Amino acid sequence: MFDNLKKAFSGLVQEISTRDISESDLDSSLWNFQLALMECDVAVPVAEDLSKRLREKLVGTKVKRFEDISPLVESAFKDLLVQSLPSGDLLRTIKESAKRPYVIMFVGVNGTGKTTTIAKVAKYLMDHRISVIFACSDTFRAGSEEQIETHANRLNVKVIKHRYGADPAAVAFDAVTYAANNGLDVVLIDTAGRMQTDKGLMDQLQKIHRVAQPDTVIFVGDSLTGNDALQQAEEFNRCVPLDGIILTKVDADSKGGAALSISGAIRKPIFFLGVGQEYKDIMAFDPNWVIKNVLEKTSKT
Repeated sequence: MFDNLKKAFSGLVQEISTRDISESDLDSSLWNFQLALMECDVAVPVAEDLSKRLREKLVGTKVKRFEDISPLVESAFKDLLVQSLPSGDLLRTIKESAKRPYVIMFVGVNGTGKTTTIAKVAKYLMDHRISVIFACSDTFRAGSEEQIETHANRLNVKVIKHRYGADPAAVAFDAVTYAANNGLDVVLIDTAGRMQTDKGLMDQLQKIHRVAQPDTVIFVGDSLTGNDALQQAEEFNRCVPLDGIILTKVDADSKGGAALSISGAIRKPIFFLGVGQEYKDIMAFDPNWVIKNVLEKTSKT
């Protein structure tokens, strides 16, 4: 009987000294985090979803009765951001694949720096002893062939191209065939930049995808365009299934919102960040880069 009374008393003391986190406890903290996300240019739907998931994760958690829950909220928020920002290792994926040539197709809208990004990826792969070839499947934009040929000459990379107005899917097919016949490791397919609303060009993209059968499709997005980058990625993902993301112009005071918005919406890993104009200016994505920006904002709200 004494033992039973002791257990009951211990349980009562514990119940008195602890409490469950309620929704009202979180209102202020969650609003501050949501504001911080939006100040970092995270799309409103993504910010709201993260706030909702954080609330669901914390409500009902036991804490000491007079404990400051801010550190707990911040820790849970950081964990949630890590889960929402998967990073991918493209180099490892290529090396572990038995497929040769390994075909990578790059897509995106005009002006994101897609062709320059392809050249950076080529240099990155070549630095790791992986041979590459360019496919100029942008037969639409004036100057596209000259641009990629300039990169090819600087990097000493073979480029397959046809005349302007030719079938871009045929260019991709010829590049894959050449790579297979000459023992090259990776085919990097450059496609015409197109707005996600241009049905004709999006249909053309699907044809390139059918013919080239890429192993990886990468969306190249401008990190400074905020919510526009999210909408673009969603439309491209509906047209051709994306496997990963590269964000450009991160060096131009990007707050990280585009990374969180795009990755959170389409659930695809971010491979690289473009941080300058030189071929070396590409870095593997680190989720802590975004998390640091967001948490710095929350400390000021």
